[in-house]
Formats: sequence, structure tokens, C-alpha cells
Amino acid sequence: MDNKFLDSIAKSFNTEMPAAETLDEYLDKVLKVVRPWSEDLKETSFYIGKHWIEVRDDEKFHSVVMHIFNEDGEYIRVVDGDLSSGEWRYLGNKLVFEDEVFELAFMDPEFFILTKHGNPRKFGRRYYVYVAERLAKRFTWRELVELLFNKYRDNNNFYLTISVIIILIIAIIFLLS
Repeated sequence: MDNKFLDSIAKSFNTEMPAAETLDEYLDKVLKVVRPWSEDLKETSFYIGKHWIEVRDDEKFHSVVMHIFNEDGEYIRVVDGDLSSGEWRYLGNKLVFEDEVFELAFMDPEFFILTKHGNPRKFGRRYYVYVAERLAKRFTWRELVELLFNKYRDNNNFYLTISVIIILIIAIIFLLS
């Protein structure tokens, strides 16, 4: 009995990166576990004024696409140095830009992951992944997904460690009384 309990605690500390082949497949699995740490789309300070680089797993996609959402509703898209501009707006927990409507899948200071509103089977990809410029320049898409997953693993390990310590303290108090 004791070994199974200790094994289950040890196993929870060794959370493995799920296996997948494509960016969408990885995100289907990873987002399920990291979503509790996501910010809300109405918290515009997480994405306004930042340089977000688009990340894809498409072997034919070699452009550097930067997305910038400015405070006054201005949207800037830079593709390999060529600038185009438009407008963006927050609309009832959705983000509208490039004449499309997106919903939030995950957001923190380094990752901004959206899904297009509507039937995902009609789209070529499920997730629109934007990453802070400093990270996008250093990592491949697989490394970025692993980085996102490791954030969860680190947060999860912290909470598990605190839980184990609290259980041990309660057990010691119970044994001493």
C-alpha cells in the first residue's frame, strides 16, 4: 500500500511531454493541462504593444510574420519586412482582426494562442500560435511547445510539493497527538 502511494506521488512529479506529430496535435494535448494558467483575453496588457511572431509547423512556411496589436485599435502585420495595417478589436471575449474572428486558447507573457471562430474542420489549421519575438527567434516550433508544457510541469510540481509538505505536517501532528 505504501509503495503504491509513494509511486503515485513520484509519478506525478515525472509528467511526460505527450507524444504527437503536428503542432495542432501537440497543442490539443498540451493546452488541456496548461489552460488553467492562461490569462483572459480582456487582459489586453498581455498582448497590446508586443511583437508576436507567428509559428507554424508547415515545412513550406518560411516567412517571418510579426503581429502587433496597438492600444488605439491599430493592427500591424509585418511579413518579411513588408508592413500592412488594419484594425483589431475586442468583442465579447473574441478578438477581431484581419476580417476574422478569433477565440483565445491560451495566453501568457510569452505565448498567445488563438483559434478561429467557427468549424475547425473547415480550416487548414486549428491553432494560430503567436510567440514573443525573443523566443521565436531562438526555438523551433517543437521546442516552443515543450517550453509551454514545461511551464505547466514546473507549476504543477510546485503545487504537488506544497501538497506533500502539508500532508506530511498533518501526519506528523496526528502522530504526535
